Amino acid sequence: MRIVSLLPAATDIVAELGLAARLVGRTHECDWPADQLEGVPVVTAADLDQDRLSSREISDAVGGSAHSGSSLYTLDTDALAALRPEVVLTQDLCEVCAVSYAPVSRAVRLLDAETRVLSLEPRTLDDVLTNLVTVGELLGVRETAERRRGELLDRLAAVRAAVAGRPRPRVVAVEWLDPLWPAGHWVPEQITAAGGEPLLAEPGAHTRPMTWEAVRAAAPEVLLVLPCGFPPERTLAEAELLTGLPGWAALPAVRAGRVWVLDGPAYFNRPGPRVVRGAEVLARLLHGARVGAPVTADEARPFP
Repeated sequence: MRIVSLLPAATDIVAELGLAARLVGRTHECDWPADQLEGVPVVTAADLDQDRLSSREISDAVGGSAHSGSSLYTLDTDALAALRPEVVLTQDLCEVCAVSYAPVSRAVRLLDAETRVLSLEPRTLDDVLTNLVTVGELLGVRETAERRRGELLDRLAAVRAAVAGRPRPRVVAVEWLDPLWPAGHWVPEQITAAGGEPLLAEPGAHTRPMTWEAVRAAAPEVLLVLPCGFPPERTLAEAELLTGLPGWAALPAVRAGRVWVLDGPAYFNRPGPRVVRGAEVLARLLHGARVGAPVTADEARPFP
């Protein structure tokens, strides 16, 4: 089966199912597992040079919203056609997180082949893990998918057990720096599973920009900084967007030294199986609970 993934989280799922060798196309942002993606053709490109633009400039360029407006990406329809995919995995959840369903559907209609398009639209942790089975069934490996889902659920159960009965610190997770944007969808559930009380965002919900005054009023005891699409190094390059805010030093999380920069793309922004690892990382940060592998500096590091 020839698979094209137009969503990094879908690529994660395909790899989790042991089918990375069947990928014949991917996005320019599909980067895990790196050793299994070498040589897989890229069929998308970024319209914006995000490395040269600030968070505010990126937000303005896509219509002032981190979840709507113009897409950041273009699809090479000629390259897609040349790959002759039997399955195309895409999404319709976020216009600026990946190529959305509409242009993919239009491109597939032009192919001279029977191509199935599956759009993934998870909003909760359960949705994310259910997608593993949905993709597995389409790709003919439902039993493997069910087994992997069960293993991931066991890991989440271990996280919850490790923090059970402990005081729950108040947590704000920041998904974009300028404008400030709280992390919604499955992230509040990751925080809850890891023994925290998520603030300013509801599980499963799209969020909207928040004011700095709202953050100060929430008085978080822990602040998680995990901008969508930014590795920790890029986040740290814009640290002054937070440290320059009035009253930053007085925030309880800052006073306690509990502000963390996380690898958002790997463990929080993308609705793939690695969100479970994100919960394990949070359990360590919030409670010192040792669940899963030790947390590395690539996964989480103190905010300067």
